[in-house]
Amino acid sequence: MRSSFRASLAFGAAAICLGLPAPAVAGVWTAAGPTTVPDVTWESPTPAEGTRFQATVGRQLSFGLAAAGPGAPLSSVTIQGSNLPVGAAFQARDGNPATATFDWMPPAAAAGQAINLTFMAQSDVPGVAPATLQLSVAVAWAASPQPPAMAKPKRERDRFILSSEKAHLYRYAFVIRQGVVRSGPRRTAGVVAKLGLWTPEGTSNLVLALDGRRTKRGVWIRVRLATLPNGRTGWVKRKLLSDWKEVRTRLVVDHRSLTATLYRRGKVIFKVPVGVGQSRWPTPRGEFFIRNQLYGFDSPAYGPIAFGTSARSAVLTDWPGGGFIGIHGTNQPGVLPGRVSHGCVRLKNGHILRLARLMPVGTPLTVQ
Repeated sequence: MRSSFRASLAFGAAAICLGLPAPAVAGVWTAAGPTTVPDVTWESPTPAEGTRFQATVGRQLSFGLAAAGPGAPLSSVTIQGSNLPVGAAFQARDGNPATATFDWMPPAAAAGQAINLTFMAQSDVPGVAPATLQLSVAVAWAASPQPPAMAKPKRERDRFILSSEKAHLYRYAFVIRQGVVRSGPRRTAGVVAKLGLWTPEGTSNLVLALDGRRTKRGVWIRVRLATLPNGRTGWVKRKLLSDWKEVRTRLVVDHRSLTATLYRRGKVIFKVPVGVGQSRWPTPRGEFFIRNQLYGFDSPAYGPIAFGTSARSAVLTDWPGGGFIGIHGTNQPGVLPGRVSHGCVRLKNGHILRLARLMPVGTPLTVQ
């Protein structure tokens, strides 16, 4: 199965910025073929690609990273982490070589999970290919193989809650089997959508899980969908989804104040001015979620980092891929804040890089 987060992605025309020229990851692959420029490399004490760590609930897991690129000492390398588990501490220091440390004490809710970690080291020298690293962590209980009752979701008869704004806890899962989404938690309910394995950008598809229901014929999960009309939800069989991933963050984009605010456990940790869609191409309002994170674009219009969302333009539906909305940087910071796009949300490049360090995929998104 392809990784849920990949550095070398061609970000489709309809996915980010609604139809700008498709970017490619610098130094990995372009329309002209693979590049030949020197790339960034991982150095000791970085774990080997594919390393699988065995972690225990309540016990600290730590490791270090280092990466170097051409042009030292005048150039600089930056190390970033993606889709890190809730509660993990990731500290990076730019340089050549750059260094970083990962520290995490798995909570009870992580027991039994296999968590994939992705790291990227990128040089500030134009045309230099970034280096990516895929690691995984398997979390187990220290003593008893059975989790305590407090680790299970609260049940109300046959119904249980998976994401709660009141508790500032949200769960998502990757789609591991193709299937259909139904209007109710039963096989005879009408089909409202199809659930695929991949997003239009080529990353592993994921859904935000809202709640679930246990029936005589199995467990059903109500998920938020990336379909029109925006805001639609539906029911899927539990076996179509991976183990639960948890986030404590929530992003709010406000049309009136032209700001983006990131909350963690209900507290503001990030707030910046943004650009949103023009009146004829408005950024859709509603409840959505962050589907993926992408970087390494040829076009400076996207900035250094972009997030794909489940939101879709209601007016540009004929665009390739369906007109998905993105959140990304810009090469025109002077127009922000304002109503300046075809529906995407634009941030200054420094702001989008900071947001990338704070917001994991799966984060709920509210556009109001």
